[in-house]
Amino acid sequence: MLQRPGEIQAWNPQRRGPNPQRHDDDNEEPPLSPNFFSPARYYCVETICAPCGVVIAWTKFARSESPTNILQFLEDVYQNEASRPDYICIDKGCQVLKTAVNNGSWDRIWKHTTRIIVDAYHYINHRVSDFLCRTYCNPSPGDGSAPNLVIIEYDNNGRPHAKRAFNTQVCEQLNAWLGGFESIVKRMKPGNFNWFLHTMLFYHTKHVIAQQKRKAKSQNSNNEDEDLGLDQENYLDDLD
Repeated sequence: MLQRPGEIQAWNPQRRGPNPQRHDDDNEEPPLSPNFFSPARYYCVETICAPCGVVIAWTKFARSESPTNILQFLEDVYQNEASRPDYICIDKGCQVLKTAVNNGSWDRIWKHTTRIIVDAYHYINHRVSDFLCRTYCNPSPGDGSAPNLVIIEYDNNGRPHAKRAFNTQVCEQLNAWLGGFESIVKRMKPGNFNWFLHTMLFYHTKHVIAQQKRKAKSQNSNNEDEDLGLDQENYLDDLD
C-alpha cells in the first residue's frame, strides 16, 4: 500500500513525532507504540561542539532526549578526568545537573572537573521559575564567580561593557544548518544516514577550522602592520 507524504491513516498515531513531551519536560522514556504499522525512527541526533563550532562527537537518541541519555553520552565521550571540559553548556543543563546529583554521577564523575550551565536563550526563559537554574547554571554570572565566562570589552568610544566569552548557541546553530538536509535523510536507511551525517559534520568541521585559521592569519597580519608602523616612526626619530 502506498502512502503519500503527510497522509494520515486511521491506524497512524494521532500526534506529532515519537515523543509528545515538550522540551522542558522531564523527558522520561515514552511508552512503546501499541502497533508496528509505521517504521521506527530515532528521536533526535545529539551533538557535542566546541565553542568555535568544531564538532567533537555525535550520536542518535532512540526514544527521547532525557537527561540520563545525555549524561551517558557525555560519559562515553569524556572517559577520563583529563579530557573533561571545564564547562558543559546544554539547553536543559539544569535538568541534567539535577539528574546527575540524584543518580550520583555528579559526585562520582563531574564535580571536581566540570560545571554544567545552560545556554543564554534557555536561561532568559527559565531563570524566573527555576531556582536551581538561576543559582547554578547561569552562563554569564555578573558577580565575578566565573571570570572565564564573562569578559570586559570596549566599544568605539572606549567605554567598557561585559560580554559573554563564548557562543552558547553553537549547537543550536549547527542543528539549524543540519535541518536543511532533513528532506534528504529522513527516508534513508540507518547505514546511509550514519555515513551521510558523519560526512557532512566532517566537512563542516573542516570549514570551521579553515575559518579560524584565516581569522588568526588576518589578526597576525594586522599586528605586523602595526609593529611596522612603530618601527618606522622610531627609525625616523633616530635619523633626526
